Amino acid sequence: MFTDAGSIKIFCLTVLSALLMVSVLRWSGLRMFSMASQTYSSGTHSAAFVTCPNDTVAKQLARGIVEKKLAACVNIIPQITSVYEWQGKIEEDNEVLLMIKTRSSKIPDLAEYVRSNHPYEVAEVISLPIDQGNPPYLKWIGDVVPE
Repeated sequence: MFTDAGSIKIFCLTVLSALLMVSVLRWSGLRMFSMASQTYSSGTHSAAFVTCPNDTVAKQLARGIVEKKLAACVNIIPQITSVYEWQGKIEEDNEVLLMIKTRSSKIPDLAEYVRSNHPYEVAEVISLPIDQGNPPYLKWIGDVVPE
C-alpha cells in the first residue's frame, strides 16, 4: 500500500486531520443543536425601563431590584435627556435610565417596588415583551428570577 516514508507521513497526517475535523464538527454540531433545541415562548420575559434623577438613585434601585429577585440584570445608562410635559409645563431634565431584564410575570411586583422606593411623584415603569433572544441568556434570566 505505501511505497515510501513520505506516503506514510501523508497518510498519517490525513487521518489525523480527519479525526480532528470530526471532533470539531461534532463539538460545534452539539453546541448548535443545544442552542437551537432550547425553546422560548415569546413574551415570557420583558425589558422594563425606569428613569431616575441621578446615578445614586439608579444604583440603589438597581441593587434592590436584583437583590429582591425582581430582575436578573439591570443596566444603568447614564446621561440621558428627557423632555416631557409635567403640570402644564414643558420640562427638560438630565436623567439616568435603567434597563431591566426580568420575567413578564414580575412586572407588577417590579412596578410596586419602584413606586415604593423612587423619589419621583410619578415614577416611570414601562415594559416591553422580549420576543426573541440568545437562548442561553433567556434561560439565565429564567433561572435567576423565580416564577
